[in-house]
Amino acid sequence: MLFTTIDFFIFFIFVVGTIIVIKNRKFQHGFLLIASYFFFYYSSNYLVTLLIFSTLLDFYAGREIWRTQNITRKKIIFSISLAGNLGLLGFFKYVDFGISQINAIGNSLGIDPIPLLNLALPIGISFYTFQTISYTADIYRGKLEPSKTLREFALFVAFFPQLVAGPIVRAKDFLPQLREKMENFGTNRLSLISIHDRNLKLGITIMAFGFLKKMFFADNIAPMVNDIFSNPIGLDSFTIILGTIGFGIQIYGDFSGYSDIAIGAALILGFKLPINFNKPYFATSPSDFWRRWHISLSTWLRDYLYIPLGGNKKSQTQTYGNLFTVMILGGLWHGASVNFIIWGALHGGYLAIHKAITNKFPRLKIHPFFKSRIGKIISILITQYFVFLAWIPFRVQDIDHMVYSMQKYILLDFQFLGTIETILEYKIPVILIILFVMLNYISYQKPNLIEKITNLKIHFWGIVLLFIMLSVLFLLDENQQQFIYFRF
Repeated sequence: MLFTTIDFFIFFIFVVGTIIVIKNRKFQHGFLLIASYFFFYYSSNYLVTLLIFSTLLDFYAGREIWRTQNITRKKIIFSISLAGNLGLLGFFKYVDFGISQINAIGNSLGIDPIPLLNLALPIGISFYTFQTISYTADIYRGKLEPSKTLREFALFVAFFPQLVAGPIVRAKDFLPQLREKMENFGTNRLSLISIHDRNLKLGITIMAFGFLKKMFFADNIAPMVNDIFSNPIGLDSFTIILGTIGFGIQIYGDFSGYSDIAIGAALILGFKLPINFNKPYFATSPSDFWRRWHISLSTWLRDYLYIPLGGNKKSQTQTYGNLFTVMILGGLWHGASVNFIIWGALHGGYLAIHKAITNKFPRLKIHPFFKSRIGKIISILITQYFVFLAWIPFRVQDIDHMVYSMQKYILLDFQFLGTIETILEYKIPVILIILFVMLNYISYQKPNLIEKITNLKIHFWGIVLLFIMLSVLFLLDENQQQFIYFRF
C-alpha cells in the first residue's frame, strides 16, 4: 500500500476516525496493531509472517536476556537473536547474490552453475530487522528494560507509518510513548491515544511537504534520470552531470518525502518519530553529510557497528578501517550488489580521508575561513561534488555504464550545442531541479519553515496546503514511481 494512493488515504482516515471515536486504551492499541498488520499484509501478502517471526523472536529473547543473571546465557540468547534476524535478512536479501558470485567464479573454472532461488525481497525487512536487533542489543547492554507485553512490542515493530521504509525507530524512543506514568504508583499504564489539534495541523503540514517532495519533484525528475542512465554511452559531461544531479534530487525527494509522510502520519496519531533528513545537500563535510542523511540509519550504524568495532578509540589506522568497514556494510544494507559496495566504499573513503586530514591539521576545524560565508559555500560545493559522484554507482547497475558515467563526471567534456539540446529536451525536469534548489535553500535559511506555516491563521494555512496539493496534481504523472527505498 503506497502512501501516494487513494487506498492509503481511505485507510488512514479510517484509522484516525476509529481512534477518535473509541476512547478505550486497550482497544486503541489493539486496533492500531491490527491496522498495522493489515497495512503490511496489503503491501506484502504472506511475507507478513517474517515480521511476526522477528517480533516473537526478539520479544522473548529480550525478556530472557533481562531475566537471566548468567553472562554466558545472556550472550547465547543475544547471539540467537542476532542469528535469527541476520539469517532472515541474509537469506532473502543476499543468497541469490552469493550464488551469482559463486557461479561467476565457477564459470571461469568450467563448473556448472548453481540455480538461483529468485527470492522475492520482503518489503521493509531491512528496517524492521534493524529495529528489533537494536531492541535486544540495548537490553543486553543494560540500557533498556524489555517491553511490558507482547502487544506493545508488536506495535513498536509493526507501527504502519514507518514499517516499510523507516525511519528506523529505537525501542527506547517509541515504547515510552505507549505508556503514561501514574502519580503515586510505582508502575504505569497504557496511554490514551488522542488526536490533538496542534499535532493534527503540524502532521498534515509535514505530510503535505512529503507529498510535494515525492510526487512533484522526485516522480517528475525520474523519467529524465531513467532516460539518461538507460544507456549513457556517448553522452557528454553536461548530460551525465544533469542526470546525476537529477538522481540525487530524486532519491532525496523520494526518501525524505516518505519519511515526512511517515513522521506526519505518526504525529497525527500522537506519536513522535525521529527526524531522518536535515538538509543533507548543505553538508560541509562527509561526516556532516552523514549527520544529515538517513539519520536513523547512520546513527544505528554508529551505535551498533562503529562503536563496538572500537570507533575512534583505537589507533588512527584502525579508526579509518572501522569507517571504511561500516560504510561498506552500510552499502550492502541497501542491497546485494557490487554497485552498493562501491557506493559504500566511496563514502567510507571520504570519511577516512576527511578524518585523516582533520587529524593531521586540527586547526582547520576552527580556522576563520571555514566559518565565513565563502568558506562554507566552498566546503558545501566540495562535499556535494563527491556525494553526487557516489550517486552514480548507486544508480547505474551496468558496470560499463557506471565507469563511463563517472569518467564523464570527473573528466569534463562539455559541448555547447549538446548542452542547449539537452536543456530543451529535458526542460521540465531542469525547471524542477532549479525550483528544488531554490526551495531547499529557503528551507535551509529558515529551518523552522514548516512550524511557521503551521502557526499561520487557519485560512492562510489552508491556502498554503491548497497550493501544495494543486502543484502536486498539476504535474501528477499517471505512471507514479514506486518509493525507491521499498527495494531495501
